[in-house]
Amino acid sequence: MNKINYNLSSPLPISWAECAARGWTELDVLLVTGDAYVDHPSYGVALIGRLLLSHGYRVAILAQPHFDTSADFSAFPVPLLFCGITAGNLDSIVANYSGNGKVRDTDAYSPGGNPWRGEVQSKTERRRPDRACLLYASLARSVFRGIPIVLGGIEASLRRFVHYDYKQEGLRSSFLTDAKADIIVYGMGEKAVLEIAEKCRLKAPISHIAGTCQRLTDRELASFIPDFEAKSCKKILLLPSWEDIGVKQERFLEAEIELDQHARGCSPRIILQRQQSHWVVQHPAPPPLTPEELDALYNLPFTRRPHPISQEIPAYRMIRDSVTIVRGCSGNCSFCAITRHQGPAIISRGEKSILSECHRIAGMKDFGGTISDLGGPTANLYGTSCAIGSCKKRDCLFPKLCPNLKINEESFLSLLKEVSGIERVKHLFISSGLRMELLLLTPRLLETILRSHTPGALKIAPEHSDDALLFLMHKEPHDLLQNFVRKCREIGKKLGKKIELTPYIITSHPGSTPELVERLVKDLQRLGLKARKFQDFTPTPGTLSTAMYVTGLRPDTKQAITVPRCHSDRQKERRILEGNFHRKVGDRKEFQLKKKK
Repeated sequence: MNKINYNLSSPLPISWAECAARGWTELDVLLVTGDAYVDHPSYGVALIGRLLLSHGYRVAILAQPHFDTSADFSAFPVPLLFCGITAGNLDSIVANYSGNGKVRDTDAYSPGGNPWRGEVQSKTERRRPDRACLLYASLARSVFRGIPIVLGGIEASLRRFVHYDYKQEGLRSSFLTDAKADIIVYGMGEKAVLEIAEKCRLKAPISHIAGTCQRLTDRELASFIPDFEAKSCKKILLLPSWEDIGVKQERFLEAEIELDQHARGCSPRIILQRQQSHWVVQHPAPPPLTPEELDALYNLPFTRRPHPISQEIPAYRMIRDSVTIVRGCSGNCSFCAITRHQGPAIISRGEKSILSECHRIAGMKDFGGTISDLGGPTANLYGTSCAIGSCKKRDCLFPKLCPNLKINEESFLSLLKEVSGIERVKHLFISSGLRMELLLLTPRLLETILRSHTPGALKIAPEHSDDALLFLMHKEPHDLLQNFVRKCREIGKKLGKKIELTPYIITSHPGSTPELVERLVKDLQRLGLKARKFQDFTPTPGTLSTAMYVTGLRPDTKQAITVPRCHSDRQKERRILEGNFHRKVGDRKEFQLKKKK
């Protein structure tokens, strides 16, 4: 590759004028995103852009382009290698609509938190379109003819097979076939993106790449897998097709169970699913990044700031002084897609790399003295490992802790001590999720976090108190919460400090009923807890809970379960919590007034 003329300490260019100012006469890769551009490692497009740049590729970002015209795309020259497209850090439907399908009036990833380009709330004025990957891919294809279109990010990753769209209240086929893109990068994607770039540079076909999905015709599939018709090939996982699922919806649950087991087991099998006239072929995932590779990725010279032309971005304000210390999650909660997207393998960064990033944050002129989080999907999985290397199940926390899970309490304690000792760091908090069962096995870490590293209240996620419902959620029984609250109060008494706990609750999950919510209220009140943080279950793509929602069946026995689908049923459960837990007296009065009306 030619050495690029670029100041690595400045943000990636967001216009061709900025590219030209760096002396570029051509562009290798254009990355398109539904988020405002922030040069921070918590933003996937910034992370991939920085990675490509570090390998000598000329990369530009097209952030939140207009989608009723191709003008924003036409403002860039045709990229030499490919156009990469992501909806952003959130699925666009999740970003644009609540779980009940109501239009959101804020977007934390847009300037000023405003999802609209102006005051007029019209369809064409929204900053992030519905199913952004599809619209962006269509516009890119119309402008950059003959150039590979690569989909990635969480939206494309979780919609790579037949999936449920809660805004349309129905199943959709793969985004790969709907968008007619060349390839989908699923999961975190660093290795796959670099391989795609290299193959494009060599003008080689972008196929057979680990961590990607291809779209093939019948003829291409026959050439790709000559013995496919035998259907006994152990190298292939054949999912129920679009047509099969349309005839018998139960097969959607079967497909999701297969995908869940495949992802957790890091299976080397190729996955096939028929989509109308094409096949989606998923190649096995690449090995997860090593700790050293993860360190190198996060040590790239991010400015950690929005592009200078951007207004204040709420999501950035939340994560600007946070540090990712761990990747992956082996919790496998039924309603969560983290394991499906990020992987079940726990990869922890080295202490030296984390300290280096914290020193950079503390050295910034506008640093306020608080590092807001050392975290990841589950903060206290940091430093954990498997005594036997790994297993096909990779279910380390359910229904109880796996005896092969090795917990390294000392590594987390050492990290907290070292970061707290950095000059200008006045406060260090853990704001990411923490698993209660792990904290009970690491009493010194729990005491340290409660004493010095909790921002107001410790956030915990029991989700519910009914054991049968918790089983469907793939969560631990209610007695875990009881034991945890008891332990926290013991520590609080020892420290002479009142310990505040904020439990997160999910209402209207498949299997839930108003009677169970009434019982939940009583269970929390007995523990002296208030449910200030609760939300209705949202049937997002890529989770077992969504498959339960669609089919009304349990994943283990295929027996029917109650599913609160209509707005009135979901509101009934929510109002039970709203009527019993409130932040202020005024909130209670407002609720009572609404009830009278």
